[in-house]
Amino acid sequence: MSNRHLSRTVAMQTLYEWDFNHRSQKLSDLIENNIKEYAAGLEDVEFIRNLVRGITKNLAQIDEKVGQYATEWPLEKTTFIDRNILRLAIYEMCWVKEVPPKVIINEAIEMAKTFSGSAAGKFINGVLGAIYSKERGGDKIDEGKVREEN
Repeated sequence: MSNRHLSRTVAMQTLYEWDFNHRSQKLSDLIENNIKEYAAGLEDVEFIRNLVRGITKNLAQIDEKVGQYATEWPLEKTTFIDRNILRLAIYEMCWVKEVPPKVIINEAIEMAKTFSGSAAGKFINGVLGAIYSKERGGDKIDEGKVREEN
């Protein structure tokens, strides 16, 4: 597992735990505990912290995008895992913009398949593909093509 993939996974797990527990836990403690538990020895732990903090700082705008592009599945009906995978990918795609969108989408699809299920991969791909097409000016994304390019 690459360092960035592990970092994204730890960030997603942190957001999931925070969200699942109704945001009652101190986020900085969750981040540090999850880094210690799942990413001991990882060199770039600041990437995890920046992802989680950036997502929570822009949470309202990110959730608005989910609602705008996942019209069939309102945010409150989306599973905790899928919701936080989307938040992570949308944040990276629309705010950070360091990584090519197709790589971000592929990472999100793989996370969904690992932590949620195969149907989740299609859902994640549909939402992120729509965002990519409309907001980043890209072509419609086909899940198979995304994996081939990576």
